[in-house]
Amino acid sequence: ATYDAGVLQIRVQDGLWAKLCFEYSPQKKPMVVSVVTREVSDDCNSVEVERPEIFLRVARTPQTLAFHYSNDGRYWNFVRYFTLGRMDNLRAGFSAQSPTGEKCTAVFTGINYRQGKLKDYRSGE
Repeated sequence: ATYDAGVLQIRVQDGLWAKLCFEYSPQKKPMVVSVVTREVSDDCNSVEVERPEIFLRVARTPQTLAFHYSNDGRYWNFVRYFTLGRMDNLRAGFSAQSPTGEKCTAVFTGINYRQGKLKDYRSGE
């Protein structure tokens, strides 16, 4: 259904969170979508995806976050760079959403955590 998605979530507290989604659009296409909420949410449709799966990534500095997607897990495309302010209580997780449908199942595979810095947060290197 429209807005069905597999989601990477970042939460600081209620009303202060962000998510990177592989979401089914109103145009009936899978898309990479990001949402940043600071009491009020903004929503950004990034790119249509021509495949049934996609790689999603969240990168963090002490004060900022960067969202990227990849078709192959090697070359990363920039989606969004932003801050949620102080992130002392940052939590990360996975979810599936179906706000207009009956249900949605998302399968997450190849989950990795890597410490270190990206060379360039915009290029994803």
